[in-house]
Amino acid sequence: MPKLVFLISLLSAAFGLANEKPNFVLIFIDDMGYGDIGPFGSKLNRTPNLDRMAAEGMKLTSFYAAPVCSASRAQLMTGSYAPRVSVPGVFFPAGKNGLNPKEHTVADYLRESGYATMCVGKWHLGDQREFLPTNNGFDGYYGIPYSNDMARPNSADGRSVHPLMRDTEPAELLEDEGQRRITRLYTEEALKFITASKENGKPFFLYMPHTAMHVPLFPHQDFAGKSNNGTYGDWVEEVDWSVGQVLGSLKKLGLDDNTLVVFTSDNGPWASKGKAGGVAGPLRGSKGSTLEGGVREPTIVRWPGKIAAGSSSDSIAGTTDILPTFVSLAGGILKSDVKIDGVDISLLLLGKTTESPRKEWYYFQGNNLQAVRSGPWKLALTGQSVGMGMKEKPADLARTNRLYNLDEEIGEITDVAGKNPEVVARLQKLAKAMAADIAANKRPAGTVENPITLYPTTERGGNKPRAIANPIKWKTVKIGESFDPARTPKIAGQAFEIKCMIEGTQPSGIILAHGGSSIGYALYTTVDNKIVFAVRHRSDAIQRISLPIEGDGKFTISARLEKEGVLNLSLNDHNAPPVKSPGLLERQPQENLCIGHDDKNPLDEEAPGGKFNGIITSISVSVK
Repeated sequence: MPKLVFLISLLSAAFGLANEKPNFVLIFIDDMGYGDIGPFGSKLNRTPNLDRMAAEGMKLTSFYAAPVCSASRAQLMTGSYAPRVSVPGVFFPAGKNGLNPKEHTVADYLRESGYATMCVGKWHLGDQREFLPTNNGFDGYYGIPYSNDMARPNSADGRSVHPLMRDTEPAELLEDEGQRRITRLYTEEALKFITASKENGKPFFLYMPHTAMHVPLFPHQDFAGKSNNGTYGDWVEEVDWSVGQVLGSLKKLGLDDNTLVVFTSDNGPWASKGKAGGVAGPLRGSKGSTLEGGVREPTIVRWPGKIAAGSSSDSIAGTTDILPTFVSLAGGILKSDVKIDGVDISLLLLGKTTESPRKEWYYFQGNNLQAVRSGPWKLALTGQSVGMGMKEKPADLARTNRLYNLDEEIGEITDVAGKNPEVVARLQKLAKAMAADIAANKRPAGTVENPITLYPTTERGGNKPRAIANPIKWKTVKIGESFDPARTPKIAGQAFEIKCMIEGTQPSGIILAHGGSSIGYALYTTVDNKIVFAVRHRSDAIQRISLPIEGDGKFTISARLEKEGVLNLSLNDHNAPPVKSPGLLERQPQENLCIGHDDKNPLDEEAPGGKFNGIITSISVSVK
């Protein structure tokens, strides 16, 4: 070959490599805490593959998500804060809402740029077929579409199962023990996709949102009992194994040097689950909280030859920044007519700058802006909880306009607002502007008229619209029964009343509970002889009204949430002073309605546990 031709060939090859589109692998863990992996300080969980990933890449130590599952995933897919796309909380099976298919997701952008796109794992942005990954930019989907504690009984044999989806249809119905295969199945599917993309010569985007570490915990038999940190540690170590399999496949196929791999989590650890939940390390708070422990995630990015090995950045970044960063690296252009909140952090990742273009982060709890961070300063605008299901209610967290310097104290203990009034004023101004911007530029969630389950179920009439599910027959209900949400009175945005008659000597326990740690209502009696009506509007807002129970025998009770948002409670001929609440419930509780007990996440942590010890002679819930 002549020297000139050879030189041109070399230059052409070099130019082609330089302009080759990078691959993207995004590994998204469920409910993993900031302190749950070795690179972020864990001494309990062995994570050799993540340790290696951090040694070969960069740790992002101020990378933020949202406090709960669906909101966090909406931010990741759309580049927008969750309230902007009307996904403030958590979606449940057969719900009418999901991520709007009109949203332009990161997968949509990359597919338009010639990428093969695949989602393997927990989607949790609506389980109606209109909302599934294949209608949101992904060529294929394989996984359980929501959390692994949302099983429903199937009509074939009554077993409680989760659908393992292949695109838009169930490939298998998994009972709890069947979930022990889920991390392995996800990993095998991911490796198949990487291999197929290599063979097809296409750049690829693999989105791998794991079911782990969500409760209930189901590590594979090969990992069960093998860690030094119980079942939780077993599953962390299996997740680490999965990461190792993905990294190993990239190396084996010669894709390592052209693939950006991101590892992060959707929210903080579910600390109220005790040993079944993770830890937030030095951070205060947990899942469901806008404290750092609820939203700051253990994040690692790796791209050999592009991202400096063993590096770390404390610059502010978050899930909203994934979309613009991936689109930029892929050579795409963002749509000018779609407002997003994310920024392109590619220059930070590639070492071209040490400063993130993001200067602020906004902490939303549902639709409520609870805090804002700018540089080292974090202003808690409202009261905050320490996390979903946590009984602890520290007095300092009830105060508004608390200011913390996160560079000096990452644990959010010392309020320095009094010493820095100008900082408080500046952050209040930022918060006011963001709240106004969200309100002015909010996009609707997706909606379907007649939502159905993805597989035939007994409690929903078998793939029939929820609207025609059989309502509860109140005259025949018994203590110990639970009723599927499809059968419960539709109280979202409505005034409602609980009427009941009970009998007993010092009765104690749950009379009725509908909802959980995010929204709902409950009626119960306490061991110190009180009847309590509790209404939870969101995870950090619960209102109670109570009356003393005097005497033994028979009691007639009426508990009402009036249209003005007022709570009223009467017991026989006695009425409690009305209590003003934040208003009517904005959405329908998605947990079971339980008679004489509460079968899942307690709605009110002050309510007694166990079965009601009296007699319920009649009970009903009616919309007013």
